[in-house]
Amino acid sequence: MALMITDDCINCAVCEPECPNMAIYEGENIFEINPDLCTECIGHYDEPQCQLVCPVDCIPKNPEREESSVQLQQKYQRLIGSQL
Repeated sequence: MALMITDDCINCAVCEPECPNMAIYEGENIFEINPDLCTECIGHYDEPQCQLVCPVDCIPKNPEREESSVQLQQKYQRLIGSQL
């Protein structure tokens, strides 16, 4: 699954620079995650870096974007392939 940022976000911006896929961006009211870019850090780290640094624990898995670890790995491969 891709991750999402809930309305509990306090706009502290600590998550944005931690995302290796640049999936996190400043939305209209709170930070948001582009689910097409989010791999839950698969391919980069063992666990999502944004969740580790979030001081209010507002970055759960997005129930509307269920993806297996295999699908997330494939997304990662597509993303790094497009960066070459």
